Amino acid sequence: MTSKKALIRRPGPRLAEGLVTHVEREAVDTDLAFAQWREYVAALESDGWETYLVEPADDCPDAVFVEDTVVVFRNVALIARPGARSRREETAGVEQAVARLGCSVNWVWEPGTLDGGDVLKIGDTVYVGRGGRTNAAGVQQLRAVFEPLGARVVAVPVSKVLHLKSAVTALPDGTVIGHERLVDHASLFPRFLPVPEESGAHVVLLGGDRLLMAASAPKSAELLSDLGYDPVLVDISEFEKLEGCVTCLSVRLRELYA
Repeated sequence: MTSKKALIRRPGPRLAEGLVTHVEREAVDTDLAFAQWREYVAALESDGWETYLVEPADDCPDAVFVEDTVVVFRNVALIARPGARSRREETAGVEQAVARLGCSVNWVWEPGTLDGGDVLKIGDTVYVGRGGRTNAAGVQQLRAVFEPLGARVVAVPVSKVLHLKSAVTALPDGTVIGHERLVDHASLFPRFLPVPEESGAHVVLLGGDRLLMAASAPKSAELLSDLGYDPVLVDISEFEKLEGCVTCLSVRLRELYA
């Protein structure tokens, strides 16, 4: 029997100092960000997700983007080695959290770098973005850990956005969605559906036909609603200023045995 578990981490006091790479820096309202984070967590919990609060990493401005610190396939966790040096202290608390949940733990080692936001899992296929934060050695190490478990690892070039999942995510039926201008090679995905807004490319699968999406993508939500899905919109404007999206604020664990 499986259950829906999600790792989350509170925004820290230095959030406004978070890294920006592909966007212009804007002022971040940290009080509003914390309120938005609470609403995000409430949306997960209202759909039956059991949330686990990871130990704070207040000296790390980007620590709220907890997805970047680990990749989990079945019951195996691969602790990331973030491509940005300033983020490498974020992983210790996440390693403790996944171990407590019963995962076996592996690590990405130097010279490899890997951000969890570069990994998109669709069934047993694991797409990994090779870009600014994840290097070839990181891709090789992910392949070495997950292929023996039955994963099919597909490397995807990423040059236009921070992470692979900044450009694409997937619907429950496996269709990959993205904003075409941000996707390097849409032809690498068997089924690709363009969406009208950049932030419309990001969905968290809550369960059934319910999709957690950013409130900044109303046209994309309308498109997906017309296809029979049930979008749940949350305002994450302050995190979007830091190149964040709905996927990177949690680590969803669907295949752990309860």
